[in-house]
Amino acid sequence: MTTMSSNHQPGSPRQQLKAVLWDFGGVFTASPFQGLSEYAQSLGTDAKALRQIVFGVYGEDSDHPWHKLERGEQSMADTAAQLQEVAEQSNIAGFTLDGFFQSMRPTDGEPRDDRSQVVEMVRKLRAAGFLNGIITNNIREFSNAWRTMIPVDELFETVVDSSAEGMRKPNPKIYLLALERLGQLAPEQAVFLDDVEDNVEAARKLGIKGIRVDRDPAPALAELAQLTGI
Repeated sequence: MTTMSSNHQPGSPRQQLKAVLWDFGGVFTASPFQGLSEYAQSLGTDAKALRQIVFGVYGEDSDHPWHKLERGEQSMADTAAQLQEVAEQSNIAGFTLDGFFQSMRPTDGEPRDDRSQVVEMVRKLRAAGFLNGIITNNIREFSNAWRTMIPVDELFETVVDSSAEGMRKPNPKIYLLALERLGQLAPEQAVFLDDVEDNVEAARKLGIKGIRVDRDPAPALAELAQLTGI
């Protein structure tokens, strides 16, 4: 009597998976948290303190100015003013939100953080028949600019942008919205990649398989390749 390998058992995780959900910043680009740490160093201040001021507790969905900004509830200008005031009250001199953004833009001659391997993985998944979607905590004022960084329309069936939807990770509803737009998929039919552990854990609690992406995305991509069998 012949037997099937474990990779091809009916109902195995590899057979169940139909879609891959991706974060954008920190997955297809360098992490903004890394950029903020480098900016803090340039100001001569503590990186953890500045991260708390700018991003709040990022794994929570609160009324912090940055969280409101990512939900599209207030403008970048209002957020910048609020964060600068808090930084000044915390004796952090020289901080501006625009200065932070400027510090993340490579100057001529600087090496860029090459994430082409992530884009190539999406192409491989599409060729193998997987659906792909983005779930991004983003900013309304950046809604056009970030889409020019990778071929979004070519690669993804859906994009769920927090600033357009009025909700942000780790709110469970934003993951469920992405699954709905990919064809009413069940959580067990998807895997999610993000550089923020709290966002990955929120997906796992729904039944979505979660993979944390570090500064080097190669280990996460290897795990994804094993899960999907590509």
